[in-house]
Amino acid sequence: MQTDIDPRTLIGRKAFDRDGAKIGTVDEVYLDDATGVPEWAAVRTGLFSRDAFVPLGPSELDGGTLRVPFARVLIKDAPDFGVGRHLSPEQELQLYHHYGMDLPAGGEGSPPPEDRDFGRVAGSES
Repeated sequence: MQTDIDPRTLIGRKAFDRDGAKIGTVDEVYLDDATGVPEWAAVRTGLFSRDAFVPLGPSELDGGTLRVPFARVLIKDAPDFGVGRHLSPEQELQLYHHYGMDLPAGGEGSPPPEDRDFGRVAGSES
């Protein structure tokens, strides 16, 4: 994903899966605390549904929409942690495992430190 984009501009954009099926609308964007890079988006999957976390690293902005390179069914089955607060390291690890993604390198390929805060909501104080 383009890292120079303002994460607040993602809010309200439509999100689509790898096959072009609509997933929902981006509700919140979560930043990596260490780098400030947008890392996860919470996508509202329906009027009476929940938010599903999707990884922004492998996703792309395409003509004003977010294209997520995973199947809709996988996205909708992502762990539900609620929105509006930090993702714990354990929650973020669950998301990486759910999507079958490698963990981000922590210097020498090590997993992220346990005491590090993850998933700061864009625009929030902390």
